[in-house]
Amino acid sequence: MAADKTDLYAVLGIARDATPEVIRMAYRGLAKKHHPDLNPGDAAAEATFKDIQRANEILSDPEKRRQYDAGEIDAEGNETQKQYYREYADAGGDQPYSSSAGYEDLGDVFSDLFGDRAGSGRGGARGNIRMRGRDARYTMEVSFLEAAAGTKKRVTMPDGKSLEISIPAGQRDSQVLRLRGKGGPGIGGGENGDAYVEVHVASHSLFRRHGADIHIDLPVAVNEAVLGAKVPVSTVSGKVAMTIPAGSNTVDTLLLRGKGLPGGASGATGDQIVTLRVVLPDVADDELKTFMEKWGADHAYDPRAGLENIT
Repeated sequence: MAADKTDLYAVLGIARDATPEVIRMAYRGLAKKHHPDLNPGDAAAEATFKDIQRANEILSDPEKRRQYDAGEIDAEGNETQKQYYREYADAGGDQPYSSSAGYEDLGDVFSDLFGDRAGSGRGGARGNIRMRGRDARYTMEVSFLEAAAGTKKRVTMPDGKSLEISIPAGQRDSQVLRLRGKGGPGIGGGENGDAYVEVHVASHSLFRRHGADIHIDLPVAVNEAVLGAKVPVSTVSGKVAMTIPAGSNTVDTLLLRGKGLPGGASGATGDQIVTLRVVLPDVADDELKTFMEKWGADHAYDPRAGLENIT
C-alpha cells in the first residue's frame, strides 16, 4: 500500500523519533531507488521521488521538523495558520517579504548514482536531469484603501531580487496573485517555478465591503434629519457632497452610484450604500428639552407600534 503523502515519516519509511542520521540514510536509499534517471518514463517513480525530496527537505531541517511535528506547517511546508505580512517584517535586513523556500542539495545522491561524472559538465549524467523549479509562496498585507485604489508593493524573490508587484484596484482579501517564473530556478534547464502572493486586506474603521459595494454608517444631527441638509461623505476615492432628504430617519439608506469598487457584475463598478444614524447632541441643553416637551405633548406618536404583536 502506498505511503500516506501527508505523513512525511511514512514517506521515508521511518519512525517519528528517527535520528538525523536515520533520516539521511533513508532518504539516500529511496532517492537512489526512485530517481527518474533510473526509471525513465515511469511517472509513478518520478512522483514518488518528488515526495521523498519534499519529506527530506522538511525532516532534515531541525526547525521545519519541529514546525511539522507541532502542526504549524503541513506536509507541503505550508503554514497551517496563515501569517500576515507584519510577521515577516521582523525578518531583518531589507527583505521583509522574504521566503524560506529552500532546495535540497542532491550532489551526494548524484555522485552515488553516476560516479564522478555527476555534474562534471555537459557530458555528465547530471546535465541530463531537467526539473522544474520549486514554487514560492508569500503573504502580504495592504490597507483597505490601497486594495480599493490599487497599489504597488515590493517583495524579495528567492534569488534575492526585488520585484515590484501591482495590486489591482478592487483587490479582495485572501486573493492570490500568481507571478509566472518568479519562483525557484529550474534544474538542468527546467523552467522556473512560480511565485504565489496571498494578499490580505486590512479592515477599515469606516468602510465595509460587500462584493463590489461599499457600506458605511453616517451620523447625522437631529436638525439635519428633520430639515434635510447637504453633508460631506467619505468614499474610497475621496469626499463627496450628499443630500440628506428632509424627514430622514435612522437606518434609512442612501445610494452613491459608482462610488464602490471595480469588479462588480459584468465588470461594472459597485456603489456606496450610506446608512443614516441620527445622533443626539452629547449634552441636551434646556432649550432642546423644553422644545421637545412641548413638541411631544402636541405631536404624540408611538414609535413601537406593532411590536406587541411580535412573539
